[in-house]
Amino acid sequence: MTDILLIALLAFLGAAAAGLLGALALRLLRRRSLVVSVTVVAAVAVTAMLAGTLAVAWAMFLSPHDLTVVTTVVGMAAAVSLITAMMLGRRVAAGSRELALAARSFGDGGTFAAPEGQAGAELASLARELAATSAKLEGSRERERALEASRRELVAWISHDLRTPLAGLRALSEALEDGVAADSGRCLRQIRTEVGRMNEMVGDLFELSRIHAGSLTLAPTRICVHDLVGDALAGADPLAREQGVRLVGERIDAVPVEVDSKEMSRVLGNLLVNAIRRTPPDGTVAVAAQRDDHGVVLSVTDGCGGIPEEDLPRVFDMGWRGSHARTPPAGAGLGLAIVRGIVEAHKGRAEVRNVTGGCRFEVTLPAAG
Repeated sequence: MTDILLIALLAFLGAAAAGLLGALALRLLRRRSLVVSVTVVAAVAVTAMLAGTLAVAWAMFLSPHDLTVVTTVVGMAAAVSLITAMMLGRRVAAGSRELALAARSFGDGGTFAAPEGQAGAELASLARELAATSAKLEGSRERERALEASRRELVAWISHDLRTPLAGLRALSEALEDGVAADSGRCLRQIRTEVGRMNEMVGDLFELSRIHAGSLTLAPTRICVHDLVGDALAGADPLAREQGVRLVGERIDAVPVEVDSKEMSRVLGNLLVNAIRRTPPDGTVAVAAQRDDHGVVLSVTDGCGGIPEEDLPRVFDMGWRGSHARTPPAGAGLGLAIVRGIVEAHKGRAEVRNVTGGCRFEVTLPAAG
């Protein structure tokens, strides 16, 4: 038993000495290639076995012949192990280089394509993660391009919509200044109308900028949906009468919601104004509010005739106005973008879908507890 313990101790001491030297070598070579590290690990394993064997052979006083045989066997094993380790290291290093080259496409705005035949499950897993990240980045780029295009359209449309009333204001003011206006009162009323329209446009731009900057501050209070819808209908009634459109309150459940009443009144007002302006005379705009499994759903249904299916995803985009003429009464295309921003700030969602004879805008809000 004592001999066995002595052999085990000597073998451990020899292997430990080789292991310490290998750890030092790995630390010194930590910035070198993976091939070098794998080769050092293999060399440490073989050297530890050789050192332990030699220590035991020396303690047991093996004959020179037996010691030569043992050393030869260990040497052959060392050679095979080192060659195998170098081959494995070169394969892993090659796979790593291919993965690095494929990952460079991120910086060039391209997509990641995983190299074929990755060496090892870890590199294959990393390749899958990079592919998933590439897909997410591509989606972000698409959204960024769409947003940039929307901004360019908005600038162009705002420029157009501002140029028209400004030209009219200039002509009216010059006519008044020169004393050639046939009806000065009418000119002043027209000037007031145009100024009011531009003031609304500037207000919409300011509201949208607050939403995009994340500085929209909400002051939620508990309010009944019935009261919220009633106030919105009363505010839109004059415009509906002017356009010859009927406003109808369908099913309106008296359910409570926790919202900023001022901002949500703006949401309903924008939806109603949008619906009234796009509904022909003698048409109907219907408002409903009811609770379902997802929360409280407020809907505004118009008689615009429907929206092309390919345009539905863009309805709430900033500056989008579809095929309607770019005239001041059509607005600057900001109302629905403001609607979505305010609703999302309330942790809700805004959607639109076609129905018979028109389309229905739905706002889903979390129900009050």
